[in-house]
Amino acid sequence: MTQQEQRLQVIQACRAHQQHIADVAKAEMESAQQQSNDYGANVDRYDSYRTKMLRARDMYAQQLSNANAGLRALDELLTQSPTAEASHGSIVVTNRGRFFLSIGLGKFMAGTDTYYAISAQTPVYMALRGHRVGDKVVVGGAEQTITDIF
Repeated sequence: MTQQEQRLQVIQACRAHQQHIADVAKAEMESAQQQSNDYGANVDRYDSYRTKMLRARDMYAQQLSNANAGLRALDELLTQSPTAEASHGSIVVTNRGRFFLSIGLGKFMAGTDTYYAISAQTPVYMALRGHRVGDKVVVGGAEQTITDIF
């Protein structure tokens, strides 16, 4: 498998995971709204059950919005070409792990390999950003050598 095919596989695996998150958030948001509707008319101004359901709906709506933003970010990475140095959208392979510099999804599988999708706010991302193949970086007190970037 070429590096381009491998990169596409990683992005698609991340996208599938993010789509699942969006689908679950949408279903839960709709469920909370339906429960609120089924409860009936407000009994009084301080109806705690309805308020609880509407807060849950709003929370899941925010999660759905965040998941959709992540999907848009991943879609943009599909059109981006890889660079020689670690940057947003790069897959960085070190002697200790494989990192996808993108959005914060955590650990996932693409094919038979384990990757970590990390966002720009993480210390790992900041340590890897701007480095090239052969560079040594210190992540969490442990030195790692970058063996590949694509």
